[in-house]
Amino acid sequence: MEKRKLGKSGLEAAPFAFGGNVFGWSADEKTSFQLLDAFTGNGFNLIDTADVYSRWVPGNKGGESETIIGKWLKQSGRRANVLIATKVGADMGQGVNTSKAYIIRSVEDSLQRLQTDYIDLYQTHYDNTDTPVEETLEAYATLIKAGKVRAVGASNMSAARLEESLKAGGHNGMARYDTFQPEYNLYDRAGFEKTYMPLCEQYGLGVISYYSLASGFLSGKYRSEADIAKSSARGQTALGYLNDRGGRILAALDAVAARYNSTPAGISLAWLLTRPTIVAPIASATSVAQLQDIINGIQLQLDADAVKTLNEASAEG
Repeated sequence: MEKRKLGKSGLEAAPFAFGGNVFGWSADEKTSFQLLDAFTGNGFNLIDTADVYSRWVPGNKGGESETIIGKWLKQSGRRANVLIATKVGADMGQGVNTSKAYIIRSVEDSLQRLQTDYIDLYQTHYDNTDTPVEETLEAYATLIKAGKVRAVGASNMSAARLEESLKAGGHNGMARYDTFQPEYNLYDRAGFEKTYMPLCEQYGLGVISYYSLASGFLSGKYRSEADIAKSSARGQTALGYLNDRGGRILAALDAVAARYNSTPAGISLAWLLTRPTIVAPIASATSVAQLQDIINGIQLQLDADAVKTLNEASAEG
C-alpha cells in the first residue's frame, strides 16, 4: 500500500489513521483487539490516541485507550509494524498543561500504559498559551534525544501560536513540529483551508484530520431530527449540519457513492485524500463491518468530476 510522509519526520503512514478514542468507551477490550487486528491486517499502520482517552466515560480516569493499545501491542507482537501517535496536554485533572516538567512526566505514564519504549508521534493535544512555545519544544527535544519520542506534532492550537512554534522549531536545540491535527471534513472546510493549510504547506507539515466524518453526519446516518433522536448523545452534534448546505453535501455524496458503488462515508474519506497536505484522515469504528466500509472508501481513487461535484456542493457562501 502506498504510504505518505508525516512531514519531514522520515515516518510514513498508510492513508488512514484509526481513531483510538473508542477504545475503552464504545469498544471494549475484546472488540478493540478485533478492530486493531483487522486494521493492521489490511495494511494500515497509524493508530491515533491520547492520554485523556476516555476520561469522559463515567468511572474512567483517562489512559484507558492507551492501556488497551498497549495490551494489544504485547499480545500481537506488531509494535515494529505500526506507528503509535498519542497526545499530551489535555485536562487530566490539572487543567491544560504543556509545561516542560509536565510533558517529561506524562510521557512516562503513556509509555507505561502503551507497554513500549518509544512513541512514534507525540502531539500537543491542547495549547496552554501561558507556556512559551519554546518551553514545550524544548521538552520534546529532550524526549527525542532520549529516544522516547521519534517525532512531534500539534493539534488544537491557534494559527498564531502554531506559526510561532514553527518559526522557533529546529533552532537552539528545540524540536520542530512535523504534523498538524485539525478538524477538517467535507462540511467543516473553511477553518482549516483558509487559516492553517497555507502554514502546513509552507512548513511541510503532514496533516492528520480529525472529525473526518463530521460526527457521523457525512456517513449519511443523520438525515433528519428523527434520525438524531434515535441516536446516542454523540448524534446530537449532527444537528448543526441539518441545513440546506448539509443537504446539498449529502445529495452529492449519494450521487458519487452510487457511481463508485461505495458509501457516503467512504466517499467523504476518499475526498479528504485528494486535498493538499492530507496524510491520513482519522476515523473510528466500533465493529469490523464498519471498519471495512471505511477501508473500502479509503482505497477509492476519485476522478476529477467526482471531486468537482463534492467541492461545489460543499462550497460555503
